[in-house]
Amino acid sequence: MNALYDRDANPSKLEGKTIAIIGYGSQGRAHARNLRDSGHHVIAALRDGSPSRGAAAEDGVPYDSIEHAVARADIVMILAPDEEQPAIFMRSIAPHLKDGAYLAFAHGFAIHFGTIVPPPNVNIFMCAPKGPGRLVRSEYEAGRGVPCLICVQQDPAGDTRDVALAYASAIGGGRAGILETTFKEECETDLFGEQAVLCGGLSAMVQAGFETLTEAGYAPEMAYFEVLHEVKLIVDLMYERGIEGMRDSISNTAKYGDYTRGPRVITPETKVAMKQILTEIQNGTFAQQWVAEHAAGKPAFVEYRKKHAAHPIEDVGRKLRGLMPWMRANQTKPEPVEAGGTADHGFRMM
Repeated sequence: MNALYDRDANPSKLEGKTIAIIGYGSQGRAHARNLRDSGHHVIAALRDGSPSRGAAAEDGVPYDSIEHAVARADIVMILAPDEEQPAIFMRSIAPHLKDGAYLAFAHGFAIHFGTIVPPPNVNIFMCAPKGPGRLVRSEYEAGRGVPCLICVQQDPAGDTRDVALAYASAIGGGRAGILETTFKEECETDLFGEQAVLCGGLSAMVQAGFETLTEAGYAPEMAYFEVLHEVKLIVDLMYERGIEGMRDSISNTAKYGDYTRGPRVITPETKVAMKQILTEIQNGTFAQQWVAEHAAGKPAFVEYRKKHAAHPIEDVGRKLRGLMPWMRANQTKPEPVEAGGTADHGFRMM
């Protein structure tokens, strides 16, 4: 992949265009403010009675109902949760889209799996920052940026790639690097990363390590420090230096244990399971299950949340974190759920 930067973007592609941001959670708020500060005309598109209207007013970002904002907009960026997007699109977006408008997403789920099927006269692109909204905003304010992925699905206007590139540049992506992908590639790799490694795999490994130590009689506090608290140290090193760079910063004892014991935990059977997870993403099985779960009112989802919230590691963690004043001072608030990705979690819509 070749990285593109601000010098490769044409800001005039956004000039004179009104951009409606559907949703004003973490990503939506960051996109809106960054676009506004880059000199573009932005409207926050919010449902009636949305608590986010107060945040938009505080930020000096004009807002309107979704229907009115879409009717005025040349570019519509959808930053609502994946499972909510189809209903919002059918009810409040599709009937009001301008002919030749640009419809944008920050995750490929709706387009790739067909939960949204836009009309052929609409231009479709993706701009997906690879970081949470708070970082998209803070890096922009610092004169830096968060890398972005862009791609085009429909291009009746003939310039949708240029519009996508200008949009990514305007939210700060052109300062860090903009990479081109496809809706399929972004969606499938993102879901796999979440399920097999970043969220599903890591959470399950941490819980299993905690259980292994406590079941062997070790203090829960010691187990928490060893299998959860210190994860940040290792992940930060990997993030900054890569895997071998991380290993350069740990003891030889830790390195030897890493090389010789790691493959006993993550075995060939683990990779087989990962391949099965990827297959279920690729063939639509996971998407179908999630869409059906949402349609049923998320009963299993709610039970999963209750079960995992009751795990002993959560109680131990709350108590230990309460003893760390520096952590309380810097604690990150839960991120509002938005369009896919691992970046934004929690709940607040539009």
